Amino acid sequence: MNCLFCRIIAGEIPSNKVYEDERVLAFRDISPQAPTHILIIPKEHYDSVLEAPADTVAYMVDIAKKLAVQEGVDKNGFRLVINTGDEGGQSVKHLHLHLIGGRSMQWPPG
Repeated sequence: MNCLFCRIIAGEIPSNKVYEDERVLAFRDISPQAPTHILIIPKEHYDSVLEAPADTVAYMVDIAKKLAVQEGVDKNGFRLVINTGDEGGQSVKHLHLHLIGGRSMQWPPG
């Protein structure tokens, strides 16, 4: 098993878990882009969102909404991001949803 996130799910690599159930694991990103930066991953391996069933992606979004409230970023706003493929910025070939908040993310910056 060479997938980094599958190894985290298996407990071979430690993570800073914030949520876990039978379908997903959520943990803090080791290189956060904002004060709140959580990765939500399905426990079943899918290389990208293109391969995942719609109900899996919807479930990940539901968990992200709950975590946004738990983390206190629901009031001021947050981002949900799924990078897909090399040109889309996907660094780990296991579907993952970024929950990012806790600072202004206006675009364009400035």
